[in-house]
Amino acid sequence: MTIRENLEEWEVQYLSPYACLSKNSKGRLREEEQCDIRPVFQRDRDRILHSKAFRRLKDKTQVFLTPDGDHYRTRLTHTLEVSQNARTIAKALLLNEELVEAIALGHDLGHTPFGHAGERALNRVAPQGFEHNVQSVRTVDVLEKHGQGLNLTLEVRDGILNHQTSGMPSTLEGKIVRISDKIAYIHHDMDDAIRAGILKDSDVPKSIGAVIGYTLPERLDSFIHDIITNSRGKNDITMSAPVAEAMRQMRQFMFENVYQNPIAKGEEGKAEVLIEALYEYYLNHFDKLPRETVELMDQDGSTKEQIVCDYVGAMTDRFAISKYEELFIPKTWHG
Repeated sequence: MTIRENLEEWEVQYLSPYACLSKNSKGRLREEEQCDIRPVFQRDRDRILHSKAFRRLKDKTQVFLTPDGDHYRTRLTHTLEVSQNARTIAKALLLNEELVEAIALGHDLGHTPFGHAGERALNRVAPQGFEHNVQSVRTVDVLEKHGQGLNLTLEVRDGILNHQTSGMPSTLEGKIVRISDKIAYIHHDMDDAIRAGILKDSDVPKSIGAVIGYTLPERLDSFIHDIITNSRGKNDITMSAPVAEAMRQMRQFMFENVYQNPIAKGEEGKAEVLIEALYEYYLNHFDKLPRETVELMDQDGSTKEQIVCDYVGAMTDRFAISKYEELFIPKTWHG
């Protein structure tokens, strides 16, 4: 037996009967030879980790646009925190940790610069619309590796596509990532808001604190323990009713005090104008796009509008600002 086959057999013997086993994967978009060392989901995790889209996450906004400080979250650190929360839950429930990790690391690969402000702008101007979960799948299917994509398994692609509240993944591992995403941003966005002086722990309503705790560590611990306790031995990922309601209230509290806070979000209007301007410019100056980006039209029949979305949506905050300055800000004349 190969090392991969031994690892697959270990999953059969050790993991929960509700786990998605590597050997039972539904396969990839394009059939390919198996690795002799790594099971399929480990391979997917590695492909995502080595992708360009993953590296760009380090310069993409999570909540605070281009913050003046080294400790605010970026889209990359958010992704890592989602992965860590999800792996903790998966390991405790004896589910497939490698599948969970692959989905978690890939779930935001298609996110725009400037967080949801960039997403709103592209969704507004692009005729086909723009949703970052859909774009994340397009990123791994088409945009990576010069149009070849990463050729991930169907289970990982399903988890990436359905990680938002409106989606429902087909595997328990995908469901873990879906709820871990919410836990992560509720937790770390509160931490960043405290660091920014927008909120204090004591601002959280006592009705919420009485259920899930009054400090950041207490709330994170409560969420994860509650999911594990209520999901053990079940073919589902669930929370108790009181904790689920406290999570809903905490999320609403964050929307009212952080995500819609004029101090935290005061620059988002400018970011949306910037993204819309870049989109319109490249739509009208299609020849200014990199050649490898334009060549995607011939590979998968994409429209000009989709190609421009691909290019602008993939930018980091820093690159988008640099391009805007290059295209629209007058330069000092030197005689």
